[in-house]
Amino acid sequence: MTLDSLLLSQDPELVRVIRPTLEKLSIEVEVCHEARKAADILISDKFDAVIVDCDDLKGGLAVLQGLRGTPSNKNSVTFAILNGKRTTTQEAFGMGANFVLQKPISALNAARCFHAALNFMVRERRRYFRHPVKMLVGIVLGDKTINATSTNLSESGIALMLHEAMPKGAMPRLQFTLPQTSAKMEVEAEVVWADIKGRAGLRFHDLPKSSQEQLENWLDERLEEEMPGAKERIATADSGTVH
Repeated sequence: MTLDSLLLSQDPELVRVIRPTLEKLSIEVEVCHEARKAADILISDKFDAVIVDCDDLKGGLAVLQGLRGTPSNKNSVTFAILNGKRTTTQEAFGMGANFVLQKPISALNAARCFHAALNFMVRERRRYFRHPVKMLVGIVLGDKTINATSTNLSESGIALMLHEAMPKGAMPRLQFTLPQTSAKMEVEAEVVWADIKGRAGLRFHDLPKSSQEQLENWLDERLEEEMPGAKERIATADSGTVH
């Protein structure tokens, strides 16, 4: 598994320096040359990193400012590229940037910056990572208990397949055992979406600390299988700060 990034710039020299730097870190790069198009992409697609040429691209600053308002990328690690003439570093941080680079950017400076940010990208990947898993889940709703089968699991919720439709907004109690462990989970969840075919997505509520830790450790193991080195990077990110 690789990480994904969006680079918003019309500057060929900037793209020439940044693209190979990211690719060496196993970060795929999608280059976009128009601010309006980038804004549309950021609404629909999820990226681990977003790099914005703020001063030399019309509309670049607006994309940076609006990024934290997009459901898909509000927590993405964000890099502001400045030219030293318009936007200050402090202003860029105030607009939501996690890292700031000043032009002209050398390959060495780019490598140092993106390498320092890599741990936080992996930590964000774990946050929204959904592992496909099939396991039995007991659903307790009032005095009724029904069985369901999971389709995927994340640190914040679970997707289920049932034999009957679930009412949206219901708050059932879920009971399941994490595969390949003896960790029994009992959590309250909210039905966020459901369809007539019996599929439903639930968000966990008030997950006990011990259960949260068990779930995160289990997901770390699954992510490590897909992205070797992820556990170490997540631990490093959890012990530091982004800026």
